[in-house]
Amino acid sequence: MKTEQPDYGGSMSAVQYHYDVSRDFYRLWLDESLTYSSALWEGEDDTLAAAQQRKIDHHLREARVERAESLLDVGCGWGALVRKASSYSGLKRIVGLTLSEDQADNVRGFGIPQIEVRLESWTQHKPDRPYDSIISVGAFEHFAKPEDSREVKIATYRDFFATCAAWLAPGGRMSLQTFVYGTMRNEEASQFINEEIFPAADLPRLDEIAAAADGVMEVTYLVNHRLHYARTYDSWARNLRRRRDEAVKLVGETVTERYERYLKQTSIGFYTGKIGLLRISLRPTDRPVSELSRM
Repeated sequence: MKTEQPDYGGSMSAVQYHYDVSRDFYRLWLDESLTYSSALWEGEDDTLAAAQQRKIDHHLREARVERAESLLDVGCGWGALVRKASSYSGLKRIVGLTLSEDQADNVRGFGIPQIEVRLESWTQHKPDRPYDSIISVGAFEHFAKPEDSREVKIATYRDFFATCAAWLAPGGRMSLQTFVYGTMRNEEASQFINEEIFPAADLPRLDEIAAAADGVMEVTYLVNHRLHYARTYDSWARNLRRRRDEAVKLVGETVTERYERYLKQTSIGFYTGKIGLLRISLRPTDRPVSELSRM
């Protein structure tokens, strides 16, 4: 049961604090699709743009979007995934949820009829019919707060999984990507990151995700791609260094320095294993025998 807390499942003010800095600022150091999550790399000569498209293709494939008529993207960012999904001829309805006004505006700017973007949390979303596919990349990290107990975090994550399971049509699939704590204890988390980069957000742990999904969603695929995210952060940091003067003109010296520190510190966290990056595929556990026989 969802509570009435306004920030339950993600704080709009905290999300807008981070993501609504300036779209033009993010354009300086992200790839041209404005994909702001870990890429999926192949080989030393791979490019950031290609690795980001490969990541998007991974989630579309794991959510079985090629078979779907409808897709929900929880935390759709600036819309790279829903835009790519719109190229699937069988996909008639695509809904993206975001708490960022700037991201919603960017997605609306695509002018793609089958894409609907909503400025709302998953806790507010009320679909009028089921989805065949659900994807969530980089939103799960915002669902819990640093002051939440382990029990509260698990209950929140379980609510999310149960909600998604209820939204999925028979045969539906979900693909999830999230930061997680690795070897670092919760109390060792960076105060700088918690207060100046991602306020009102706390990372999950793998065992918390497993406990939350148990009996609600079956995990069919799981991998820790922390080094993929380290490489992604390194690419973003190089891009920002290369265009630093432009960044300062857009957002000022203080904000630029804050992001430089954030990109470097987070990269180190992934390299050392203090934090990880999970890509998880799931399906509801309550599946009829007739469906399971086709797996």
